[in-house]
Amino acid sequence: MNFLVTLQPNLFSTMNILLLGSGGRESALSWKLSQSPLCKQLFIAPGNAGTSQYGINVALGINDFPSLKAFCIEHKIDILFPGSEEPLVNGVYDFFKSDVALQHIIIPGPSKEGAQLEGSKAFSKKLMARHNIPTAAYAEFDESNFEEGLKYLENHTTPIVLKADGLAAGKGVVITSDIEEAKAVFTDMIRNAQFGDASKTVVVEQFLTGIELSVFAFTDGKNYVLLPEAKDYKRVGEGDTGPNTGGMGAISPVPFAKGDFMKKVIERVVEPTINGLRSEGIIYNGFVFFGLINVDGDPYVIEYNCRMGDPETEVVMPRLENDLVEMVLRMNEQKLDEVVISHSPKAAVTVMLVSKGYPGDYEKGKLITGFQNIKDSILFHAGTTEKDGVRTSGGRVIAVTSYGDDLKAALQTSYTNAAKIEFEGKSFRKDIGFEF
Repeated sequence: MNFLVTLQPNLFSTMNILLLGSGGRESALSWKLSQSPLCKQLFIAPGNAGTSQYGINVALGINDFPSLKAFCIEHKIDILFPGSEEPLVNGVYDFFKSDVALQHIIIPGPSKEGAQLEGSKAFSKKLMARHNIPTAAYAEFDESNFEEGLKYLENHTTPIVLKADGLAAGKGVVITSDIEEAKAVFTDMIRNAQFGDASKTVVVEQFLTGIELSVFAFTDGKNYVLLPEAKDYKRVGEGDTGPNTGGMGAISPVPFAKGDFMKKVIERVVEPTINGLRSEGIIYNGFVFFGLINVDGDPYVIEYNCRMGDPETEVVMPRLENDLVEMVLRMNEQKLDEVVISHSPKAAVTVMLVSKGYPGDYEKGKLITGFQNIKDSILFHAGTTEKDGVRTSGGRVIAVTSYGDDLKAALQTSYTNAAKIEFEGKSFRKDIGFEF
């Protein structure tokens, strides 16, 4: 593809990059990073069968900071790129910046305090309240006010949204219209540690009706740029039925994300969030993921994430025409105001191939075939490994991403190619983008 290249001769040196993660998001990021003329060598820890096309997979744990340190020193890493939220919430930024041997390494991600934007629902709700950012009404409860929480639920309008405060691998949200079920879930979260420490505190939210979308900002703590927006499809079944998953597919652009609506998103959500973090002295570089819902033309924040989404990255990166490495270097200099973002005019969609049983129990180790038959799609591996061929190793296995002049054309290409990849128990949603 053709990049919008804004590099000036000798302005930046080439970089050794270590990308942390092993999913579809990291496959898309490694695909994007490897295309930059500024990328000298790319390592992915631990990576998957797909990321090895773009760099060198290394057997390192993303939360094993001492081992990451040793690797970065040995391989003269210039950029540590956290793909997922875990190392950020666990303080990888602080670990590196507090070590003289590591503090020169550029990290496109927030401090541990900044990562609480995703790491704690209560933290993010309070930030929104302080800066008048529109979101659903809420209350938070833990063991200390457990009985008060049960009474609150008894008088709550339905549906009721219950969220584990901490990280729960995308599974810590329950929506129910049954008061007794809500009380049982509430009890299970707090008293029975359904999600471990993540559900010691539970946030109970008002249910909002509308269409969801994801908006992404990349910030240097002062300036920001907006990446292409996306919409993902979380429920496993067609027509948005069944349990939530990590994401069954995504589209970009989102047809209504333009004009007056996006003006509201910027003025009411994006700028108050970035300016609010800065005004409170919170170190925040890198991505801000705004999980939004369009309620009668007005945006409300459902959640924040401190990294890119998955499977949204699999459509956002293909539509982003800028050099991602250069963007990271501009971020490091607090010069993102000098970057002009270019979005591809083409639509991009991704369809996720998943294992039988997902998001519940599923088998691993199934041989994947048909790669040679793929035409006009990019395959971003999510849960794959190499052992006597490429095999399944996760619930979400491969994201089939395609371009098109419009969403319909892009979807047709992805569905055609999704049918050509084979592994035992494969399934995928056949109605991604159905409401448009």
